[in-house]
Amino acid sequence: MKISVSRFWKNRGTTLGLAFFLLFAVAPIVWCLGYALAYSFGLAGLLSAGWTTKYWTQAITSGELPRSFLFSAWVALAAIFLSGVTALGLVLGFRRSLQRGAISSLIYLPMALSGLVAAFLVSRWLSGAGLFSRLACAFGFVRDPQHFPSLVNDSLGWGIIAAHWLLAAPFFTVMMLQIYETEKIGSLRQLATSLGASRWQSLRRVAVPVLLQRSSTNLLLYFIFVLGSFEIPLVVGPQNPLVISMLTRRKFGLFDLAQKPEAFVISVVYTALVLFFLLFIFRKAPAHE
Repeated sequence: MKISVSRFWKNRGTTLGLAFFLLFAVAPIVWCLGYALAYSFGLAGLLSAGWTTKYWTQAITSGELPRSFLFSAWVALAAIFLSGVTALGLVLGFRRSLQRGAISSLIYLPMALSGLVAAFLVSRWLSGAGLFSRLACAFGFVRDPQHFPSLVNDSLGWGIIAAHWLLAAPFFTVMMLQIYETEKIGSLRQLATSLGASRWQSLRRVAVPVLLQRSSTNLLLYFIFVLGSFEIPLVVGPQNPLVISMLTRRKFGLFDLAQKPEAFVISVVYTALVLFFLLFIFRKAPAHE
């Protein structure tokens, strides 16, 4: 009797928890996505006049939406690539130094910064009148600080990439250090060496694949985060092209009400893209475990 009662309350608690999750987490997302779809097809909003696909046609044929997505994808890929390479290099080359002394504590400092603070730091370091331009002038690399190439608000988004690298590289370094220890990669490399592999081969065929495989889910999730980030592009991003979050904000914030449906079009496309990536990640995650 006691067992059946405990099972009843356990099952009831699980059902209630699932119900609360669906009600307060899933339902608002579904409602917002449905409203965005309706707005983008002219079925809701101030300008609603019935079913139409003209807003989708305008958003796609104008060139702004594809260009913004490509630019956002480039920024996200570059930031993740540089952060991952930096983390791999630090873990494989300076692992022992990172695990003791002051460096083992200082590496956590950048992770305490917000995206907005990191963007302001990058703007003070990499702008035409920033710290690096003045150092380059002081050491004679450039004649004047203004001749130093400004990497802030540039068309390639290097300021955005640098700010995300500042935040992500320490995080992935700490994560890969933990993976190195938990997966006993040092022992695996010793085993590979005893079987005749060189130090470089054990590094390339054992350490790097294991670290990348175990980090792949977090790398993909951070890619999604960078793809939709707002604060950093707001400070150090260019005005043309715009990242996807800034383009959505501009379309939604203009006084021209005819631009608002296009903002919902962009939101729907971005949401669909994120859901696709999440589905891919969660389908592949068990195989990586």
